[in-house]
Amino acid sequence: MLKNLNFIRFYIIQIKASTEAKIYFLILKAIKQKKLLHLAYMKKIKIPFVLIWRLWFYVLVLGTVILMSPLLLILTAKEKYYPVFWKVIRVWSFFLIYAMGFRLKIEEEEKLDITKSYMFCPNHTSLIDGWVLVALSKNPIVFVGKKELVKIPVFGFFYKKVVIMVDRSSPKSRKRVYEMAKKRLQNGVSIAIFPEGLVPTEDVILAPFKNGAFSLAIEHQIPVVPHVYYDAKRLISWDPLRGGPGIFRVKQCKAIETVGLSKDDKEELKNQTFGVIYNELANDEVYMKDTNRPNNEREFKSPL
Repeated sequence: MLKNLNFIRFYIIQIKASTEAKIYFLILKAIKQKKLLHLAYMKKIKIPFVLIWRLWFYVLVLGTVILMSPLLLILTAKEKYYPVFWKVIRVWSFFLIYAMGFRLKIEEEEKLDITKSYMFCPNHTSLIDGWVLVALSKNPIVFVGKKELVKIPVFGFFYKKVVIMVDRSSPKSRKRVYEMAKKRLQNGVSIAIFPEGLVPTEDVILAPFKNGAFSLAIEHQIPVVPHVYYDAKRLISWDPLRGGPGIFRVKQCKAIETVGLSKDDKEELKNQTFGVIYNELANDEVYMKDTNRPNNEREFKSPL
């Protein structure tokens, strides 16, 4: 009889514990759902402010280009004015970056020789990457860029005057890039190419590199300087409903020398540069959190 009573007591205790556990988990589930609803609600509230902030970016860019047009027309009239033009657009770049609420946090693995030319190769994840590179370089840089950007009103007019444009579908255009780059390098200017050749969708850590930057670097025996942009994907991505002010971390990695390399070493140089940037990004917790966010594949894809 006593054994039966003990069994009944034990059974009641188990039921009670099980019931309490169920209630506890139901409460936790309710709290979690409430938090998710709150987050969803906050995101909806945030959207109009993000859109206004995005519009502010375009107003800043086009507005300042229009205001500076008389000066820019003079400075882009002759190539000999390019060093002065560079100083002007550096100030402009800093203004845009800080007016958007970004604060640059720069790490340099080594100081670059200001008397030398370099091939700058950054990863490409946002609208503002080009301006960041301009702001960071005291010495003039010429970008190799897509001809499609010429279509942007006002901006496109000056873009075609100072950028070496490339049509990747045209062998003739690619040959012209080499000739123009050689001419600019002889004037002591550096070259910048986004080696991915596009802005990848946000679920990609780093897209495969094209050959152009590395062929040019080897041909002209100039060092390749990898640049790593960690926060652009989060702060001002190509998704129009995301973004906002914040710290923009940049790392200028150690230059990779090309002296003595031949065209047969192009693939190795490309892979080495890719590895430097990829390892930095893959080991950065914040960048990987942005990359692994749910529904990345459904987000706005860059037209570039």
